[in-house]
Amino acid sequence: MKFFVDTANIEDIRELAETGLLDGVTTNPSLIHKSGGHFLEVVADICRVVSGPVSAEVVATDHAEMMREAEILRKIAENVAIKVPLTIDGLKTCKALTSEGAMVNVTLCFTANQALLAAKAGATFISPFVGRHDDIGFDGMEIISDIRLIYDNYDFETQILVASIRHPVHVLQSAKIGADVITAPPAVIRQLVKHPLTDRGLEGFAADWAKTGQTIA
Repeated sequence: MKFFVDTANIEDIRELAETGLLDGVTTNPSLIHKSGGHFLEVVADICRVVSGPVSAEVVATDHAEMMREAEILRKIAENVAIKVPLTIDGLKTCKALTSEGAMVNVTLCFTANQALLAAKAGATFISPFVGRHDDIGFDGMEIISDIRLIYDNYDFETQILVASIRHPVHVLQSAKIGADVITAPPAVIRQLVKHPLTDRGLEGFAADWAKTGQTIA
């Protein structure tokens, strides 16, 4: 399973990229705003740090304007994936862009039927939002299971990119279901490493090593 980080903070991206675990980045207008930088410059900076897909979202809602914005975003770097909303105009834009060889991430997906449409439109990635589904009393991971079944039934190549991840359990469930990608905030990715028994074990090793009076040299 691929790991993307959901942020526009270049320092967080750089730090995670240095681990060798980061496969890509997803951004959205809210994350760009939070970064405090200029949209095109922020995306360009990220693309210089990460060689994998970097999702940059159009803000237009009609097909013609989406295509115009997409052309600008595509010029930033070869690894830019154009992010479009799951609307009729978004799907139309997805079909046009993927037909030209561009990567497209269809976002704001909340049903398996929507994911089916995105796959038929040739989406590179589909981004179902599990956390937002959980927020309104539904099990967001059920949608991931349904999408996985449907895509496998018809050999769709669209990659399931689980988004709106709130905690490590979402990551674990995504892996067990067989999602292709997860995108999570930096804090959630760091949480995956943490376990109290790991910390306790390190403390014990360090204490025992200190008693030996040795150094590795």
